[in-house]
Amino acid sequence: MAYDEGLAQRVRECLDGQQGVSEKKMFGGLAFLLHGNMCVGVVNERLMVRVGAEAYASALAAEGTSEMDFTGKPLKGFVYVDSPRIDSDRVLGEWVRRGTDFAVSLPPK
Repeated sequence: MAYDEGLAQRVRECLDGQQGVSEKKMFGGLAFLLHGNMCVGVVNERLMVRVGAEAYASALAAEGTSEMDFTGKPLKGFVYVDSPRIDSDRVLGEWVRRGTDFAVSLPPK
């Protein structure tokens, strides 16, 4: 599985102190789960963020984002954020927070 280990480590640092975090290899990369619900992940050099259906359109309107379409069809509620857009730790943290905010809105698995 190919993913940017440096980006994965930065995501770990963003999630440091958050209770209920686990990691799982999926989507051809590394996913981070919060209480069993996927919130963010790293696929190649991109960040994958689960924003949910309500925030999907606004997330796609943000600079450097695209539909998550690893199967050839867009997966609604998930977006990719391109590597150059998350060079800043502040911006990366904002995207990770969007993913964790959605994940905590779901019942634990």
